[in-house]
Amino acid sequence: MKFQIEHLTEYSFSHKVFFEPHYLRFKPKDSPHSSLISFKAEIDPKPTGFAEQFDIENNHIMLCWFDETHKNLKISIKTEIEVAEYNPFNFLIYPSEYLKIPFDYNYQTKQLLMPALQHGTLPKQMNRFFTDVLNKSDAQTISFLTELTSQIHRQFVLETREFGEPLEPEHTYQKKIGSCRDLAWMQIHLLRNLGIASRFVSGYFYLDSDNPEFELHAWVEVFLPGAGWIGFDPSHGLIAGCYHIPLASSAFYGNTMPVSGSIRGTAESKMKNELKISLIS
Repeated sequence: MKFQIEHLTEYSFSHKVFFEPHYLRFKPKDSPHSSLISFKAEIDPKPTGFAEQFDIENNHIMLCWFDETHKNLKISIKTEIEVAEYNPFNFLIYPSEYLKIPFDYNYQTKQLLMPALQHGTLPKQMNRFFTDVLNKSDAQTISFLTELTSQIHRQFVLETREFGEPLEPEHTYQKKIGSCRDLAWMQIHLLRNLGIASRFVSGYFYLDSDNPEFELHAWVEVFLPGAGWIGFDPSHGLIAGCYHIPLASSAFYGNTMPVSGSIRGTAESKMKNELKISLIS
């Protein structure tokens, strides 16, 4: 399958401001099942400097910096990517001690995964929620992960909230409603409380419908020894597959934002985001 992605992000300010260096995260991550055919980024105003690099979590980032002051920042991304259809369950958890929960990563693995294991204390009702799912799945790792993802999809209302950080997990759980990033962030904390390393993923999700409305999507990745990082999408209740195109993943959701940077000056701002994903073959 080949996808064509057009992503426009535009910031407008009430008067001119100075743009500090900005990080852009729009280039799809490398994958055994995908091949990037073309990628083009147009930035207006044209940056004084531009550099591509990988961050500490191996996400592709573009760093751009500017001179003078401006009232607008427009980022136009055009991507063409080929994704092979594959079985997302085609993996082996190894050693066998990780087939049931709870488990404990070996020392070296745990040290590398430490940021993805950090969590706070959850309310009793949230602990009961994942305990019920754990009992229902007989503590089998894959059964639990798929059932938890499915339960969040069934019990929570998915809302569209285009901007803003994920809400606190307790808030999302109590309200039983949230955006894709709220549900992902909540699931991450449920999993971390069980000692399962989990991270936040930002990317694209292709929805095959007559009149789709696309927006940047968020889901969860879990580290399973022998299998690596496996994606789970609580918004849709499924394991991430060929329709999921990740851009960035991190133990901290702030490190997955498509645009991050600051301005020098005071001004009111507006943001416009347009996304179109087409299946071209």
